[in-house]
Amino acid sequence: MSTGHHINPIPNILTGIRLFAGVVMFAMLAGAAPGALDAWLSPDTQLQFGVWAFWIFVIAASTDWVDGFLARRWNSTTRWGAILDPIADKVLITGAILGVLASGSLPGIALPCGLILFREFAVSALRETMAGRIELPVTLAAKWKTTVQMVALAALQLTLLWSGFGLQNEDGSPLSWQPAFETFAVFLIWFAAVITLWTGWQYFREARRQMQDL
Repeated sequence: MSTGHHINPIPNILTGIRLFAGVVMFAMLAGAAPGALDAWLSPDTQLQFGVWAFWIFVIAASTDWVDGFLARRWNSTTRWGAILDPIADKVLITGAILGVLASGSLPGIALPCGLILFREFAVSALRETMAGRIELPVTLAAKWKTTVQMVALAALQLTLLWSGFGLQNEDGSPLSWQPAFETFAVFLIWFAAVITLWTGWQYFREARRQMQDL
């Protein structure tokens, strides 16, 4: 008697961990924000929260590629995994954006961060509204969009944590290369916003095309 294909649970477990990590990361970034928990936490503890949040984000973001790769390699793709994966990504990205914005110390990032959030909510609403009527599979450009978002947000978090990593001069002033890196981080989040809007437009264009064919 033949047996059914065994679905390896590790890819879905990694996705679930990324979802949980996104919530924890946001809580730590929120706690590290100026004025958030000043009455209960010392500045050093808040700074340490930010450092921990950064590493949680980096490790969790790395699983975005790993879980998909393992699911395909082990032929363990599931409907549940397909649903959970974009949710985990959006929780991680949204938490990082809100945490960075809460710091209030990086000029020029509010607009691109807001555009990214608006696009993510709009596409999610589009998928929910059109579920069962049209198919909107994740495109390669959208996958790269997520990667660029994660790299940009990691860079922005790093710019807030120079002292937490000991990256400063003895007098506490920034190192010579740090202003250029901060400019690069801001450029990256703008670049991510442009790609995000472009892929969102692609989804809405495809949805309109499929609706016309119904």
